[in-house]
Amino acid sequence: MCSKNRIFSMYCCPLLPVQLVEDVQKLNFPSNPTPWHCRIHCCYDGLAVMEVRDNFKDKHSTLLLWNPSTRESIVLPSPEFPRGSLTCFGLGYDSTSGGYKIFQHYQGCSFPGEILALKGGSWRRIDEHPRGIDNQFVCRQFLAFVHAAFHWIAFSRNQAVVVSFSISNEVYGDIPFPEEMSALTALIGATVLEGMLCVYSNSIYPGKRTIKLWVLKEYGIKESWIPFLSVEDPTGAISIPKYRFADGEMLFWCNEGVMFRTRCGPFGAWPRCDTIFDGHAFRERLIYPTRCGPCGAWPSCDSICDGHAFTESLISPRSLTY
Repeated sequence: MCSKNRIFSMYCCPLLPVQLVEDVQKLNFPSNPTPWHCRIHCCYDGLAVMEVRDNFKDKHSTLLLWNPSTRESIVLPSPEFPRGSLTCFGLGYDSTSGGYKIFQHYQGCSFPGEILALKGGSWRRIDEHPRGIDNQFVCRQFLAFVHAAFHWIAFSRNQAVVVSFSISNEVYGDIPFPEEMSALTALIGATVLEGMLCVYSNSIYPGKRTIKLWVLKEYGIKESWIPFLSVEDPTGAISIPKYRFADGEMLFWCNEGVMFRTRCGPFGAWPRCDTIFDGHAFRERLIYPTRCGPCGAWPSCDSICDGHAFTESLISPRSLTY
């Protein structure tokens, strides 16, 4: 968002681990007029669920389903309950019904979850977890979608578990951790890397932070959680894994300093901007709306809220509603 005219711009750049990020492209915004604020909630199959707000005073916001590759978008119906910082979304494909669904869930709130079948055209309430652990769940970015289910971290009797929600039969499930993981109390979250469900944690010690990553090799089997990565970060920044390159290198989002980095150091020559609100990677590209100083300038980076990896596609959002 440019400080002069308060207009948002959207950019994307390649995800290449061995060369600087130089091919920055400006994308046409999927909303007219250009909104005062936007947020990308989640991505899947090259589609992004985006929330836009027209002005500072108006609390009403609009949900869009957008394909950044084709620049097509549609307006989604509004959920029954209000959205806010505690709202998390997931997007996935239901092979049983042959359509895409969007799942909205709340952290620490009494609101029930809601699900939208794009072919159905309206949101439906979802029953609470039968053991009542959903109100204590932890979602640091989006609802991880893998094996036809959405996933997030929750706490049951002070122990961390992965909660699943099937996209087809809309049934909850639990994937317990082994003993060495169940007592995790650091900043933790669930994500998907190379088609596998992953859990990460950030443990802080004096002067440094340790980032650990586990992967579930065989889905649903408690004993198949295996340690995958452990990295010590002397900067103390919170780091979240976002993407794994073909050579095994990992891309992290960080909440301080350089916003995207690998274990070897900063990732690429990012455009210089005051605030990067959101970032999403698709087919070795990253997409992000920015808030800049003077229009066209790129001051130094301060913060970035999120980032998601996804693959480019030619799926038309308009074709998914009938």
